[in-house]
Amino acid sequence: MTINSQLLLMLSALGALNGFLISAYFFFTKPVNLANRFLALMLLMFSVRILKSVLFYFNPEIDKVILQVGLTACFFIGPFLFLYCASKMQQLAKQPLPWQLHIALLASTSLLIGFIYPYQDNEALWGVFYRFINYIWLLYILLSARLLMPFFKGLTAKKARNKQDIWLLSVFIGNIIIWLAYFTASYTSYIVGALSFSFILYLTGLLTFTIKSKAVEQQTKKYANKEISANEAEQKLQQLDAMMQEQQLFKNANLTLPMLAKRLGVSVPYLSQLLNDNVKSSFADYINSFRIEEAKNLLISEHRLTMELIAERCGFNSQSTFYSTFKKFTEKTPAKYRKENQ
Repeated sequence: MTINSQLLLMLSALGALNGFLISAYFFFTKPVNLANRFLALMLLMFSVRILKSVLFYFNPEIDKVILQVGLTACFFIGPFLFLYCASKMQQLAKQPLPWQLHIALLASTSLLIGFIYPYQDNEALWGVFYRFINYIWLLYILLSARLLMPFFKGLTAKKARNKQDIWLLSVFIGNIIIWLAYFTASYTSYIVGALSFSFILYLTGLLTFTIKSKAVEQQTKKYANKEISANEAEQKLQQLDAMMQEQQLFKNANLTLPMLAKRLGVSVPYLSQLLNDNVKSSFADYINSFRIEEAKNLLISEHRLTMELIAERCGFNSQSTFYSTFKKFTEKTPAKYRKENQ
């Protein structure tokens, strides 16, 4: 294999691998978001399709089952793009078919065709299927474009672009570019589709990171020299404390500063400044103070609970973190505190 071939293999295979990883991230990230699930499934289908292309390009004698799986995955790219766009535009419930039925019909059709006409025994027929799959993909791209018309019109009026805009735009345009790459592969090269996917994936990641960095920098500058008044700080802290007590947000082991800021209806820099200047505490210490108070109550009132269960109920990721944090706040171990208060 020449150096150029090795470079092509590395770039295209890395794109497929990163596609699998990003797909898993969007699918399992919390809180659960249906749009993210559709995006994850679309990326998964893309990654399977790209991996099949890479394997076939460098080894045309690969097992026909792999070719069938890759083309079947391609069949679902367009539908998941459409469902993702419908979900982002809040049009999912307005579609003629419920999304569950939509997917079920497509899945049953593809499985039935694959079972009756396996690639291994019907290679020429799958050549026809391949063209049909590409046109189905194009149809869903056009349907997605119709859904996104209000989004496109809104983009012309917006001066700033957030990462959600970038992802939606990149997903849609990326589909068009990769579809064109595969559709025109007979005039260019079969590997162009895989390389296009890698390029779009990396470019989207770079743009998202750049926009996010600029947004954080702008927010930091906005609040850097702006002192929160005593009355405003007192009001916000009372609201925050009440929310923490009533909703018991501290019990969420994955609670983050951005999540809490969103609940409170303020920016991340604002909340950070509020805690640092007025509570003289970091975000982690502020949250842990509620967790430790809850742990104290459980240690005294629930004698049968193990330390592991108490740690879990109070929002700690591990028992060791619970021990170290408890000792930091009370200068005692949980066991000693329980024994002294029996």
